[in-house]
Amino acid sequence: MPLEFSFYFNSVLLGIGLAMDAFSVSMANGLNEPQMKKRKMLGVAGMFAFLQALMPMIGWTCVHSLVKYFSAFEKFIPWIALVLLCFIGGKMLVEGIRCKDCECEECKPALGFVALLVQGIATSIDALSVGFTISEYDIASALMSVLIIATVTFAICMGGIAIGKKAGTHLADKAGILGGGILIFIGIEIFVTSWF
Repeated sequence: MPLEFSFYFNSVLLGIGLAMDAFSVSMANGLNEPQMKKRKMLGVAGMFAFLQALMPMIGWTCVHSLVKYFSAFEKFIPWIALVLLCFIGGKMLVEGIRCKDCECEECKPALGFVALLVQGIATSIDALSVGFTISEYDIASALMSVLIIATVTFAICMGGIAIGKKAGTHLADKAGILGGGILIFIGIEIFVTSWF
């Protein structure tokens, strides 16, 4: 498949569309951890970008080999995203309420690897279905497309974290509550929009 302008344009649009949930979660992470270091910001955005690239490739592989199993699994995607995001968001919400006026070390929020992985999976699992969208691509074109999606996601998530950090500094005592509420809202939004 020759890589024309429309290929790149469509891949960028796919990246923007897929990155919106990751952007919101990145913003919530920035809100929750306004002192996040640059290295960690790169790691958070990198995790979202990696998973946003991985999921369409898994979908592409399923279309080319295990399509009947993938079709059966697809109806569970909104449920998985809802449960994962509500769990992480609920945890942030509870910790935010419990530690609202507390300055102790254990109440200072920090995003751990497991929580980040759960967020990344929850926000990128719907990208599995993009495997159907790019199923007519050969392997090289599919890899190029997901690389573009990952690059777009990375840039958008870095922006989300930066915005969240800026707001989080001003909303320090309410950041955990706000961040948790955003994650729960995103989970519900993914679930509800999957039915329409």
